[in-house]
Amino acid sequence: MKTGFIGAGKVGFTLGKYFSSKTGTNSIKVTGYYSRNTQSAEEAANFTGSKAFTDLGALIEASDVLFLTVPDGTISEVFEQVRQYPVSGKYICHCSGSLSAGEAFPGIDQTGAYEYSVHPLFAVSDKYEAYKELQDVFFAVEGNEEHLPEIKGMLKEAGIDLQVIRAEDKTLYHAAAVTASNLAVALLAESIDMLCQCGFDEADARKALTPLVTGNVQHVLSRGPAAALTGPVERGDAKTIAKHLACMNEQQSAIYRVLSSRLIPIAEAKHPDRLYQDIKDLLNENL
Repeated sequence: MKTGFIGAGKVGFTLGKYFSSKTGTNSIKVTGYYSRNTQSAEEAANFTGSKAFTDLGALIEASDVLFLTVPDGTISEVFEQVRQYPVSGKYICHCSGSLSAGEAFPGIDQTGAYEYSVHPLFAVSDKYEAYKELQDVFFAVEGNEEHLPEIKGMLKEAGIDLQVIRAEDKTLYHAAAVTASNLAVALLAESIDMLCQCGFDEADARKALTPLVTGNVQHVLSRGPAAALTGPVERGDAKTIAKHLACMNEQQSAIYRVLSSRLIPIAEAKHPDRLYQDIKDLLNENL
């Protein structure tokens, strides 16, 4: 499919370059870019071997699929401009993690176009290098069910792994991504602070945690949470947990209690012969 991009930021660069680099597929041809910043459109076009459009209508006419790779807060506004042109039969996509296709493109049914959310479960950090990692990135797709096979076929032929989700699950999906990404940053920041309280400087704290954190994440993702679980909750060691709680400040204690409580059903499934009631009672104190 002939695919155009409206917006020439990091996501537009990355997805366009990935599509244009898939020389073994005939399902995607990047037509080019349109952006309010013409220099950005020209830069993205040069990077992807496509064309910079100065006229939005010309890009729309030249494309079967349109990706609105603009900030989340402006997707609907840009769509209002797009729908002023003939778009019947075209596939209009956005890459927001938090918005469903219907939320982003209100009234699209009246245009004859087909709406889709195509979200990479990946933090795009560098517009020139990130496309190299997309081969291993999972995409979540939702939108118009009637024409879903065409979008799925296009992405799969480009080597993309994907999961189709329901529009009503989009917010929970995004919360899951934030939990694994942004909230993990908060958790590690808390751990680094604790080590600094013990006399580490930040650089040494990060260095010390690296093998522990990376090894644990690899085990969870390769073997599952139950197989990877170790530590005082799994052992049923209420005394150690009580000592931990006693040396923490209020914020640290709250985080520790909530996350340790989440480990209990995992530990119970792993060790159905062990009793965890003492730990449950301890963690529930002042929770």
